[in-house]
This record gives sequence, structure tokens and C-alpha cells, in this order.
Amino acid sequence: MDERTRADVERAEAAIVEHYPRLVRLTYLVLPPSMGRHRRVLTAHGLVQRALPRTRLRRPDGGLPAQRGPAPESGYDLVRQRALRLALAYEGQPGRVLPALPLVWGLRLFPRAGGADELALDQALSAVPAAVRAALGLWHLEGLDEDVARAVLARAGAEEPDAAQRAAAQLDLETGAGAAALLSSGEFDPCMVQTRPTDLLRRRQRVRVVAAVAAVLAIGAAVAGAWPDPADRRARTAAQQALDPGRLLRTPNEQWADTSRVDFTAWPVRGRQAGDRKLLARALRVWAAPPADTRIRAAAGTSTRPPDHPPQLLYAGLIDNVMVVVLYDGERLVRYAEPEDATPTLHFARVDAADLTTAGALVIGRGNGWMRYLLAPWISEITTRDLLTPAAPPHGLHVAPDGVTDRIPLPPAAGAGCGRWPVARLRPSTRIVAAGPDTTFLVADLDDLVPAHLSSGPPPSAGAPAGAPAGAPTGAPTGATAAPALRNWARTACSLGSLRGTGVRSVNTWEFARQQLPEGGGSAAWVCTRADTWRGPGSVTLRFLPPAARPADPGRIAGRAGNSAACSRFGPQVVGVVHWQAKSGKGYLLAAGSPGVGGLDATGGVRATAEENTLATPAGPDAPVQVTGRLRAGGSVRAPHP
Repeated sequence: MDERTRADVERAEAAIVEHYPRLVRLTYLVLPPSMGRHRRVLTAHGLVQRALPRTRLRRPDGGLPAQRGPAPESGYDLVRQRALRLALAYEGQPGRVLPALPLVWGLRLFPRAGGADELALDQALSAVPAAVRAALGLWHLEGLDEDVARAVLARAGAEEPDAAQRAAAQLDLETGAGAAALLSSGEFDPCMVQTRPTDLLRRRQRVRVVAAVAAVLAIGAAVAGAWPDPADRRARTAAQQALDPGRLLRTPNEQWADTSRVDFTAWPVRGRQAGDRKLLARALRVWAAPPADTRIRAAAGTSTRPPDHPPQLLYAGLIDNVMVVVLYDGERLVRYAEPEDATPTLHFARVDAADLTTAGALVIGRGNGWMRYLLAPWISEITTRDLLTPAAPPHGLHVAPDGVTDRIPLPPAAGAGCGRWPVARLRPSTRIVAAGPDTTFLVADLDDLVPAHLSSGPPPSAGAPAGAPAGAPTGAPTGATAAPALRNWARTACSLGSLRGTGVRSVNTWEFARQQLPEGGGSAAWVCTRADTWRGPGSVTLRFLPPAARPADPGRIAGRAGNSAACSRFGPQVVGVVHWQAKSGKGYLLAAGSPGVGGLDATGGVRATAEENTLATPAGPDAPVQVTGRLRAGGSVRAPHP
């Protein structure tokens, strides 16, 4: 037993109090990621508090004073060594008992979520032993050199400190120079935690179950022999069947080419682990009852409820050292990701009423600055291009036999500028009746499980049936792959960043008007960008695009509307308005309406009328104004505010 003098213990206690966040961060890093973030947070705090050594109450062997020796070990070095030893002992023992304290009931604690860089580093750390993580922590968090770190590892009980440091150096090289800064971020700080309740419904159900069991036991002698309700038995049987990997639905390989329903129901099973019943059973169990440390992501408006019937299996395989299972229950896609020795992740996405384009691909894996698609079986070719360079040719992309693409770069993260916006161009097979030989369409990753379909053109007419195929004579939006569409997308692409993670199904740009600018200012385009979500509501952004020197000049916002039918087949008419200054310095009010607008009226600080769908009148830059469009078919439409 490690016992120390009272002076040693007092120094150790002072070190823990003074350096507590630093010690907990190091211990958290060393603990196995497979424990989950909530359990790691509590364990890290508990181990640091247990690092205080015991006091030696009596002198050894006859009470003679101890001889003089080396200077006493510093309090901080002592508690750091003890905390490391305790954390390293959890390696390979996922079921090891938690420290008694701290104890949290009814809450889940986890560090603040980081970005893609932090997630990639966390995944890399989860794939190496605890001693390697400890070596990185001693270098980057403690500032020790290799010789001192090796000695600390040896005293803490690491079996092969030299091998651990070599592996740490290799990992440090792979993760780049930013690893030190990332380890000091909030993602790896168990002292700056966020709190969320545990599953309230499940907790309430458990309390009710406990109360019900207690009541049954109390009156058991009087009501012994009672049988469960048949409806309850059927419900329990259905729930059990939904968790049976042997009952997963599997679509035949060629059904997609001979079906009237071209969506996720037509996807065959792919992936080398499609027959791994243990992996599939784990995925189903985590979906039905996620452990407290499971990371759960759900697109807006998407339910995370357990399966109530056997879902369809789409994929099971290894993607970049992560076991991935993708399931489909007729309404939602569920992606289960199981990193080696790390916290599992569930990602839910609503995909009801998907079609040839919106079921053309799903995101099968992500990393630091890249992602991969799993393509639908009817996609015969994929290329990539940058929306900000419309004149550049697309680049070919390799696809594995199981439909998984090579890595595709991601657009810059929020706040990092907009120097590029990669998208994928998909070509459906000619075996699909609705697709002609020249049909292609664009999809963009917006940080959801399913990419958004990018289109260009006017909305379908009000009498068009929902889901009319692209290119139909009703004027429905078509794939945004023609040169004019690409030029408009180059000037609006950067606005896609605001749609990340919002469950967007499709985004359409429509050049609804052209206007000759006053004083020979050239020709300007008026563009409506409409984003529709899987849950129904859509948002609209109007842009005024004057002549520009750069293809990716974003122009100016000319109006916004949320939860609006504007620029859709249910409200195709729209009016935009901006204040514009000519090269002479003179200011103008400019307005434009869609083709169904036969006249424009400006009121307020500016009063003007036009008998066509464009208007230009002198006006100061701050003049308040309201512009209304008169529809050719009767009625009116007002311009939304920027």
C-alpha cells in the first residue's frame, strides 16, 4: 500500500486542489473511449480524487527516525503518477467498477462537442492503447520531454513505455501539428461539461415499472396466477422481432431495375459484414435502447424512437476503421457507427417520399475534411466539381464494388470562409425508365445523412402532380448541370452553409427575372433560392446579381422568407427589391417580379409604378419602401424584407 508522511499527503492535497482541471483532463484522455463520455467524465474526476495517498501514522521498524535521502517527491508529480496508474488500470477492463464518487443521478455529463478536427482526433485516439494516449498527454498537456515522459509512464505501470512513445510519435505525425491545440480544446476538457437529462420517458417508465413490481409483490398472494394481457404479449413479440437480426428485410440485388418505386426500398444489401449477426444485433440493441454514452444525431424533425418492426438492411461493413450499419424503416435512415474501442454513434434522418434523386446517395463515413458516399444501385457514374468554379470540368471519382466512393473533400467549416464548395454529379443508369441517357443531377453534403438535391429552374405549375419527373413539360426544376445554372449556383453556393444540419431535402435556384440597370450598368439577374426540408417547411432567399468581375461574386440579398410557399408550385410568384447605386453615385430603387407579375407598385418613402415586371426609380439608400406586384391572373404578391 502506498502510504506517505503527513507532509507528503498535505503537499499532494494542495497539488490536487491547485491543478485539478489539469489532472482531470490528463486522466480523461488516458481512460478508454469505449467507456463513453459520461462515464469517462465521472471516472476521471473520481480517479483524480482517489489519487490522494494515505497518511503513514507511525514510524516504521521501532520508530527510529528515517535517514536522509533524496529530496521528497513533489506533490504534483506524486498525484499525477497515481492518477495515471489508476487510469491505465482500466485498459482492457470495460466492466471495471466506477469510483464511488462523484455520483450523478438523472443527468448525463459530457464535454462540449468540437468540430470535425476534434472528432477525427478522438477517433484516432480511440484506436490506440491507453499508454499511447498517456504519452501524448504527457507531451502536449504536461509539456514533458520524451525522457521524462518515459520515466513517468514506467512509474505509472505502463508495460512498454518506449513502444508507447514510438506509437504516440507516429500518431502525432498522422494527426498533424494541431493535435496539441485540439487536446487543449473543450472536446477533451471534462471540467467544462454540458448537462442533459437521461432518457426521461424511459426513466419514468422504469420508475413506474419498479412501483408496479412493488405493488404486485405486495399483493402477490392475493392475485397470484394472473395472466398478461394478449395485446401486451403481441406488442412485446413485435418489439422482440424488430431486434432479431435474422428478420431484417433484404432486397434482391436487381429489384431496383424492375420496380415502380425507385427509392431506398429498392436498395440491395451491401457490405462485407452483412452476414455478421453479432454486429447487426448490437446495432439493433443500441437503436432500441441507446446506452447513456451513445452519441445521437438526428436531423430536424426526425424521430429517434426504437423500431416497431424489422427494418431493412442497406449496408454493414468497415469504413475507415469504423464498423457501419445502415438500416431503413420505411420512414427513416439510421446509421450505426461503431469505432474500435470508442463510443457508438446513431445518426437518424427522415427520408419519407424519397425518389430517384433524393435516394441517390447517403453519407456512409466522415473524417477530418472529407466524407464518402454510398451510392444507390441505379447510379452508374459519379464525378465531382467545385460550384465556385463553374467553367472547370468535373473530376471522375472511383467507386468500390460495394458502392462506396473514394473520399470527397468537404466545404470549409462555418466561419472558415468559402474558398470552395465541392458537390457530386450523379448519372442514373439508362435502365431506369425516368432517366434519359443525358440525365445527371447534383447533390451537396449539408452535414446530414442524406445529401441535398441541387436543381435549377422555375417551380412546376400549380396543376402539376407532386413529384413530377425532372424535365417534365410542366416546367419543373431540372438538374443544375447546364452552364447557365452552374453560373447562378457559383454566385449562391456559399449560402448553402447556413443550411447545414437542418434536414434539407432539396435546394432550387431560379432566375425569375432579368433587368437592364440604369445608366448603362449592364444586365442583372434576380434569383430565388428555395430550400425544402424533409419535414415540409421551406425557406426562400432572393438575390440580386449585378454584373461581376468574379464568377463567385455572391451579389446582394433582395429578400428572405421562412416557412413560405414562395418560389414553389404552390406559390410560384415572387417579387424582390434592393437599393442600388450607379457608378455616378446616384441611388436607385430596383425591383423585379417573376413572369406572372404584370406590374409593380412602390409605396412609402418612394412612390413609383411600372407596367411590367421590373422597376427602377431614383431613391435614397435609406428610403423605406414596400413593393407590391400585380399578378396577370389577378391578385397581388408583396416583396419580402431582406
